[in-house]
Amino acid sequence: MEKLGTFLLSILILAIFGLIGYWSISTMQSGAEHVASEKIKQLQKENNDLKKEMKDLTGELDTLSSKLKTIESTSVAKEEKVPAQIEQNTQPAPTVYKYQILINELQKLIDDDISMKLKSSGTRVGTLQIFFNIYNKTNTEVDNSYGVGTQKLVVAFQKDQGLKADGEAGPDTFKKAIDWLEK
Repeated sequence: MEKLGTFLLSILILAIFGLIGYWSISTMQSGAEHVASEKIKQLQKENNDLKKEMKDLTGELDTLSSKLKTIESTSVAKEEKVPAQIEQNTQPAPTVYKYQILINELQKLIDDDISMKLKSSGTRVGTLQIFFNIYNKTNTEVDNSYGVGTQKLVVAFQKDQGLKADGEAGPDTFKKAIDWLEK
């Protein structure tokens, strides 16, 4: 009888260990799953932080808008006139384009009367290659070397813009590039 009790106790203990083992294996995550779930938690936290920040900024914007309306209504009510001397000195703000830095670099090429052709090299060629990446919506490597590929891009651009398609980039090509960027 005593052996039967020991036997049953042994079976019960094995069953408990078996259930614990099954539970631990079935709830275990792989490393990739764990990393993914942690990343999701982090992104959710960042999302909540950004929502809070957006709510705060919206509140600040509303406050500033109401202050601006108050100021505008006050100045309209007073009908203050700007002295003629100040009006004459007021100049319109210069237009800033999306690719203003590239436009400035191309303008330097025009100002310096630079011309480039096959086998030219340097950062000035890189400026032209950057323009062609934007113009052609590509992500070609900028290697600062005016090779056959760059020459083909210049010829195609010159044809598109109604220029003499000689494959050499000079002031006229740069001007057309600037005009295109400003549109």
